[in-house]
Amino acid sequence: MLNKQIEFIRTRTDFIPEIALVLGSGLGELADEIDICCTVDYKDIPDFPVSTAPSHKGRFVFGKIEDKNVVIMQGRVHLYEGYSAQQAANPIRLMKQMGAQILFLTNASGGINSNFNIGDFMVINDHISSFVESPLVGRNDDTLGVRFPDMSEVYSKRLNSIIHSTAKDMNIDTKEGVYLQFRGPNFETPAEIRMAKILGADTVGMSTAIEAQAAKHCSFEVCGISLVTNLACGISKTPITSEEVTETAERVAPYFKKLIKASIGNF
Repeated sequence: MLNKQIEFIRTRTDFIPEIALVLGSGLGELADEIDICCTVDYKDIPDFPVSTAPSHKGRFVFGKIEDKNVVIMQGRVHLYEGYSAQQAANPIRLMKQMGAQILFLTNASGGINSNFNIGDFMVINDHISSFVESPLVGRNDDTLGVRFPDMSEVYSKRLNSIIHSTAKDMNIDTKEGVYLQFRGPNFETPAEIRMAKILGADTVGMSTAIEAQAAKHCSFEVCGISLVTNLACGISKTPITSEEVTETAERVAPYFKKLIKASIGNF
């Protein structure tokens, strides 16, 4: 399947990206603001999963950020859309086949850590994926990676250090912590959030961890930022809505986009 997909991509562009960037909810406009070389819609790629989530355009954007060749996922696919973990990981593996060596993940998340506020940027230093299926289940493709990949440093300390120092230079505050992925699409119950807090999670969401697993398996250097768009259920005293998530993401998007661009320039 990957061979067929990369062959199709090469009929559209011979662009070789250095960095792959996955844009979470509310951040899609960043892809429209770069020096674009070309775009490829997911729906045109053979056997490729298509984004159905609100505000996710569903296309690859090829271009430059700070003189770095990048491929951007303008919209990701989620387990809650009915896709398997393998399908959700397919775009990550395809971007590796395109030539990218660094994967930069972003997401919108619910804040669990009591020291976090709505609008905070959390650099991900680890994740918990025990509540969703691994994208590595099934027959291993030895051309991608080993059967039992090490996960002791999924998120690169080198890249995280660059993000923090870049943010400091820009007077942007960054936190750091553990992200936990649930399947969704429902927001979590108060009991589930209490459990997540006991397990050591600082933020919670419906993506990212399985993408990072697949990326580590195929030798990407990975980093990620989780934008706290709302306080998690039980911490927040009001019902959580998708509109609240989108509103917060759009409000802080200018700062988030500046940080992403500057960090990529420093990688």
